[in-house]
Amino acid sequence: MKQEAFVARHQAEWDAFERWLDGRGESLRRARRERELPELRDADVPARYRRLCQHLALARRRGYSPALTARLQVLMQRGHAVLYRTPPPRWHRLLVFLVAGFPRLVRAERGCMIAAALLLYLPAVLAFAAIQWQPDLSASMFSPEQLTQFEQMYDPADPQRRLGRDDGTDVAMFGHYVWNNISIGFRTFASGLLAGVGTIVVLLFNGAFLGGIAGHLQAVGHGDPLWRFIVGHGAFELTAIWIAGGAGLQLGLRLVAPGRLRRIDALVEGGRRGALIAAGVFVMLLVAAFIEAFWSSIGWMPAWIKYAVAAVLWAGVHAWLLLGGRGRVPGDGAPP
Repeated sequence: MKQEAFVARHQAEWDAFERWLDGRGESLRRARRERELPELRDADVPARYRRLCQHLALARRRGYSPALTARLQVLMQRGHAVLYRTPPPRWHRLLVFLVAGFPRLVRAERGCMIAAALLLYLPAVLAFAAIQWQPDLSASMFSPEQLTQFEQMYDPADPQRRLGRDDGTDVAMFGHYVWNNISIGFRTFASGLLAGVGTIVVLLFNGAFLGGIAGHLQAVGHGDPLWRFIVGHGAFELTAIWIAGGAGLQLGLRLVAPGRLRRIDALVEGGRRGALIAAGVFVMLLVAAFIEAFWSSIGWMPAWIKYAVAAVLWAGVHAWLLLGGRGRVPGDGAPP
């Protein structure tokens, strides 16, 4: 075969392989400029690399031009460096997952995520509004002892008291919040195995519970300490709960409607994706517990500072979920 025919037949796959290398190697800026071009799937790269080595051997045996063999040699060497390089350290892979992989997974399940957010927030808003309209409703949701405890925790007449908690140390409360937050997140996700019904019940209950507490405290004049307490860590905690709920819903959906997959295969796939999402939720809840223990409970901090910091946290969390992983991240093998 003449060199011109050989190049014409294989030029497209060489170019595709080079673009893939640019996206995984040093030419990241160039790869981003060429994102509109078809990209080579990662799963196809090993086979494409073997074909490239075969083409290089053929070019040498047939005496093709030095320019062609040199180009194939460079592509072969770059491919070898990428395919056989030392894997990044685990902490780096974890960081890449949190920055890019986790937001992609959340967006990939956007339907379930939106449904979970509505199941959490709508009962909260309705319970809050109902108690503002009819304050006595809180007595039907909580016992008198619970209402008294809530009022004591957020008593505006006691400015020296730590907001939302007793006199435990910050470190002790951090451990308590970690356990409490993660247990709620795990129940929200794992209950999706009950065909998704368990997750729906957990989200509705938690939404109504939070709305009921907030509604009662607002009605009795204790709303300001409550909002100053929850507004900061809520950016991570509340968001993590409905993300865990979305992971549970997609698990239940795959169980009820597996589509073309066997039910067991759909459940395994849903469990795998759900476990990855749950890992990101775990980190979010750790961050929420840290903020809750060391920042949210500060009672003397002016409200405007609490609300300003909260605005930054809420904006940052949602920008991360909406934009994280849309571009190439070094060390990240998933598509944007």
